[in-house]
Amino acid sequence: MIKIAIASGKGGTGKTFISTNIFYTLQKKNFNTILVDCDAEAPNDVAFFDTELISSNEVMQMVPVINNENCTFCGKCHEYCNYNAIFLLPPMKIINVIEDLCHGCGACTVACQFEAISEKPVSLGQVTSYSTYDTNSIIEARINIGVMSPVSVIKAAINKIDTEADIAILDSPPGTSCPFIQTVAQTDYVILVTEPTPFGFSDLKQSVETLRIINKPFGVIINRADIGNNSVREYLRKENISLLMEIPFKKEIAGLYSRGKIVAATDMSFRKQLQEIVENIATDGNSSN
Repeated sequence: MIKIAIASGKGGTGKTFISTNIFYTLQKKNFNTILVDCDAEAPNDVAFFDTELISSNEVMQMVPVINNENCTFCGKCHEYCNYNAIFLLPPMKIINVIEDLCHGCGACTVACQFEAISEKPVSLGQVTSYSTYDTNSIIEARINIGVMSPVSVIKAAINKIDTEADIAILDSPPGTSCPFIQTVAQTDYVILVTEPTPFGFSDLKQSVETLRIINKPFGVIINRADIGNNSVREYLRKENISLLMEIPFKKEIAGLYSRGKIVAATDMSFRKQLQEIVENIATDGNSSN
């Protein structure tokens, strides 16, 4: 299996557009392909396909429950917590767990010597699997409203990937924070989608720096390529970064996408370009460092 992440430094550049169209293209070439929607705060890949629900599983996390009668307010649990999830005022004998900040690491339970801490399960979100054409499937990560970090849900979704598949496409969350790292760390190659605007350029550079630190090969697709300026292209040339493809700004493309349609279903040239990108990645990595 080869795993390819489609990522971007900012939202709205077209990574879902690329992810869904690559997934469709690979299906039409009869590859056993899995699309994993890792954008757990706003997943929408399923909207572009006719699907059938396979399964849906809750992602749970154990969070501490403090028994005030046993607690001596020694502060050890507060000291051991790296996420500031335990609020403590010893003089007033007040101690509370801030569940939204808890990462379920269990350090507080280890720290407590007075059996004052137990644990309870809390739902973080769901991982839902759908079938599409033939043996291909879509896995969707979706966090519950109010959950601070989608990392655990993203990890659970990635772990659902069938290792018998040929290719997995991971639609990454935008940005370069922990959800992005959790997604791309599991992959063999990263396609960065950007746009030739000042914001697109700035966030692209952050993504490139992050991927170089974690030593992931990558290339770049410029979406809406005929707007903005040439700063992105000049940067790619200067840094010797592979430009995989340029997609023009077309009303027809925007119209199809806004109606939940797959552009590669009707644009054979576009489909061929996407196919060639994946084939090149599979054969030689098309790597850039």
